[in-house]
Amino acid sequence: MFTLIFAIYTLVILTIFTTLSFVALIVCYPFDKRRRVVHEISRWLCFFWWYVPLTWKRKISGLENVDKNKPYVIVINHNSMVDIISLYFVRLNFRWVSKQEVFRIPFIGPMLWMHGDIAIQRGRATESMKKVIRDGMMWLNRGVSVAIFPEGTRSKNGEIQRFKGGAFVLAKEAGVDILPVVMDGTTEIFRPKSIFFNWKHCLTLKVLPPIPASKVAETDANDMAQQVQAMMVEALAQVREENAKNKKE
Repeated sequence: MFTLIFAIYTLVILTIFTTLSFVALIVCYPFDKRRRVVHEISRWLCFFWWYVPLTWKRKISGLENVDKNKPYVIVINHNSMVDIISLYFVRLNFRWVSKQEVFRIPFIGPMLWMHGDIAIQRGRATESMKKVIRDGMMWLNRGVSVAIFPEGTRSKNGEIQRFKGGAFVLAKEAGVDILPVVMDGTTEIFRPKSIFFNWKHCLTLKVLPPIPASKVAETDANDMAQQVQAMMVEALAQVREENAKNKKE
């Protein structure tokens, strides 16, 4: 029953916020090339969705590592669609890099389009890379961050998989910092093999210290990908260890 009620609630707020985003895009477009207003509407949608279930917990840390006045290439481990919603807890104006199929999902697709998010096609690595660099540079030059899942797809076992180089090539060419973000718990929002929500769910989001643009510039993109992956693997292990310890207490 609760799952049905919350599903209806989700549909209602998606309808409302999609409409608000469309109006904001049209009204604000002439003077808001960074689409900050549209982004803020999505951020409020995130809060309305996450805070209504009172039994859901959130552990957000590392926000002191974020400078709101500068753009980053944000790299996040990828476990589920909920990762997209969860990143809005990091108060930066950012654009997503996402596979083209996501843009066909009702409500989600139109909102991504209104944001100006970057759609790429699977199986066309060269074309996708060129688009990420071209569109990513455009947004970064406007002072807008770009968020990328460097694994390229969702992890099937919850562990961080091998990173691809696209995000790191973009950061290197744009001359910006890389901001690693680790998430845990987004796969547990649904009960195993069920369409029903897990009402004792807990999201953990940890922002790690950024890698300075100077270090990105002097490091090979593939080497940087390996270094950041190792950093995030270690951070994820620490997050899970802390969560396990807290559950025992």
